[in-house]
Amino acid sequence: MDSPAPFLSQPLSLPGCSTLAPSASLASGGDNGTTLTEFVLLGFSDFGSLQGHLFWGVLCIYLVTLLGNFMIILLTLADSTLRCPMYFFLRHFSLAEILYTATIVPRMLADLLSSCPAISRASCFIQLYFFALFGIAECCLLTAMAYDRYAAICRPLHYTTLMNQRACASMVAASYLMGIITGTTHSVFIFTLPFRGSNVIHHFLCDILPVLRLASASTFWGEVGNLAVTVTFIMVPFALIVASYACILATILRVATSQGRRKVFSTCSSHLFVVILFFGTATIAYMKPQAGSFGETDQILAIFYTVVTPMCNPFVYTLRNKEVTGAMQRLIKRYLWSP
Repeated sequence: MDSPAPFLSQPLSLPGCSTLAPSASLASGGDNGTTLTEFVLLGFSDFGSLQGHLFWGVLCIYLVTLLGNFMIILLTLADSTLRCPMYFFLRHFSLAEILYTATIVPRMLADLLSSCPAISRASCFIQLYFFALFGIAECCLLTAMAYDRYAAICRPLHYTTLMNQRACASMVAASYLMGIITGTTHSVFIFTLPFRGSNVIHHFLCDILPVLRLASASTFWGEVGNLAVTVTFIMVPFALIVASYACILATILRVATSQGRRKVFSTCSSHLFVVILFFGTATIAYMKPQAGSFGETDQILAIFYTVVTPMCNPFVYTLRNKEVTGAMQRLIKRYLWSP
């Protein structure tokens, strides 16, 4: 990790991508050589003629994601039965999902139609910043939702005290604050490093490790920082969620009847499914050996956790949650079927 990744002798040149000539992709760096001012995103370069089909697939998924998450936000604001801590967190989680996908997918769609998938240094900085911000915020929000379920099931007599309005607002604010601190720290550190070699990012977005490994300087501390963030905001929240559900499971097993156990667990099943989906893909992507190398398998996995997973969450919370489906039916009757 003390030496940068191998460089190409020249900035990459793709058919139809004349803007990547050295004069366009490099700027003078004084006595130290040249500094890259734009990068090439190679995430879909091996898809060939399939890029057109992938474009329409990603576009449809993105539209469903936006519609589903906006519906969750609307329902939790409009229906009085959903004005409780669990749905307060769900509303903010849906908002984070919308902003998270907006950071990635529009750019991805443009690159799928482009013969020149280039991104400027400034745009790469912005994308990396918001990708980290909203990804970390989602991890923290899922942890807050797990604590809410723990308080509701394991400490019902103290629930209104533990999960009062101020406590919930503080948890949401802390989630976004952690995202802002992490995004700022990583993006500023990475983009203060010199980039004078390869301009090729083997990814379809500016993720931390693929960009960091292009730096023409030691990336040791950057990779240590990335590992620390991964452990802090993936493994620690996941461990806290597992601990919460271990307590919940112990409480459920003490319920006398199987019907009662099913009723208690049904309030957690949607959140648990989302946790498995979210943290499962994140763990595989960021905790595996050689994370950031981005081979073909990594491309498919990355599409899954950046595009497919955000689409699944609204369906999980609507199709598997009677309160949400009931609120949706009341909303439809009120505004569409009212006489």
